[in-house]
Amino acid sequence: MAALPGVLSAPKTGSAVEYLCLRPDYGQRRFVEAIAVTKAQGIPGERWGKAPWLKLPDGAGHRGIQVSILPRRVLDLIWRDRANVVHPGDTFVCDLDMTEANLPAGTHLSVGTAVLRVSEVWNDACAKWKVRHGAAAFDWVRAHPELRLRGVLCSIEQDGVIRNGDAVEVLR
Repeated sequence: MAALPGVLSAPKTGSAVEYLCLRPDYGQRRFVEAIAVTKAQGIPGERWGKAPWLKLPDGAGHRGIQVSILPRRVLDLIWRDRANVVHPGDTFVCDLDMTEANLPAGTHLSVGTAVLRVSEVWNDACAKWKVRHGAAAFDWVRAHPELRLRGVLCSIEQDGVIRNGDAVEVLR
């Protein structure tokens, strides 16, 4: 809880994309310099296209989970053993205020040449988060849903390319 003031003082917009990550399959991470994103396919080569954790009644992946963004300040607090613990697997990390107050569901984010839409789906951390980062980190990110300490999930609203270093601009 002592870390909350620091986490909540993150910039409201304009933060750079870091740790751009592809997840081709469970537990797999590939760090890349750029990814293409599409409304129809999500991130080509990503697990979302073949095994999404949230599905629609027809079995297709829920578009609201195509992209996952983790706050950099939270990552720095929880990912302590980077040599032995796998990266959380979010599409990218950035130093951005991801609270509901700053990014209500429906907010559009311009990232590279793509546009993302903040989803109504809450990223509440999964059992793997608890195993990798501990029960305290798991309970902490779930204790304040409105703060979105685990980050935000997004749909892709405009096809494009996202690169490491691109600014994440909140479109008001």
